[in-house]
Amino acid sequence: MSGRRNLIWLGLTPEPERELPATVAALRTAARRTASAPAEATAAERRRVVRLILHGTQHGWLRYLAEVTDLVTAVADSDRPGGRRAALRAAEVVLDHHRMLIGLPGPGYDRTAADRSALERAVRTLRTTPPDGDRG
Repeated sequence: MSGRRNLIWLGLTPEPERELPATVAALRTAARRTASAPAEATAAERRRVVRLILHGTQHGWLRYLAEVTDLVTAVADSDRPGGRRAALRAAEVVLDHHRMLIGLPGPGYDRTAADRSALERAVRTLRTTPPDGDRG
């Protein structure tokens, strides 16, 4: 392989880098039950995303999105209120991203098959459960 970085994965869609920092910061804060300031948590998440985009690889980016998938599914599988709106938005963004991978060369689409299935289940659950977590 040449020393050049494969950048084709960066052209998929701008939604993940635009929308994930705030939603993922909300999910991480809720998961840790910390009182970090939302602006600080969002800024830290944004720095992480920018670093991945500017200096990372598709493999690293997909690892990050797998972390997001884990956060989303934890919320969807929980009866605990809080974070459901952020989880739904993050799930929709990552699921759209993963579906678009089919148009790119390489193993990205196949690599994300399990995450796509988990996200589809989470989206169904999060859409049918009230934001306050009351399952009725």
